[in-house]
Amino acid sequence: MRNHVFNGILSETLTLKNDVHEVTKLSSFEKALFEKIGLEDALASKMRLAVEEAVVNVMEYAYPIGEEGEIEVCMTADGECLTVVVTDAGTPFDPTLKEGVDISLSAEERQIGGLGIHLLRALMDDVHYEYLNGRNTLTLTKRLKD
Repeated sequence: MRNHVFNGILSETLTLKNDVHEVTKLSSFEKALFEKIGLEDALASKMRLAVEEAVVNVMEYAYPIGEEGEIEVCMTADGECLTVVVTDAGTPFDPTLKEGVDISLSAEERQIGGLGIHLLRALMDDVHYEYLNGRNTLTLTKRLKD
């Protein structure tokens, strides 16, 4: 884990393996950072849910079965926004291109997939994807103040 504070901006980075057992490390990382910035419990819960959804999807789908890979999670708080950047070198995939799901349909009537990006869009103020230099980069932004 790397930690940087510059001009009141806190930035911490955690590198995980593409193994769902690593989610406990992510949870501890999030909890510690959210405590440092004094994030209220309700917002912290939403942030944890969104970040864990994004990271677990990368762990499960970015790399071919049996291939080891890394996922980097960088969280930056500047007092106004909390930005989470999730990067990996797995298969290129832009989740923002996924059409919205019709949540009015029952689980049996809906197509499989798409709820994760729906959740990210609902919980975050901005969700942005780029594929640069062989890396997927998913940026999640949440305003801390209205």
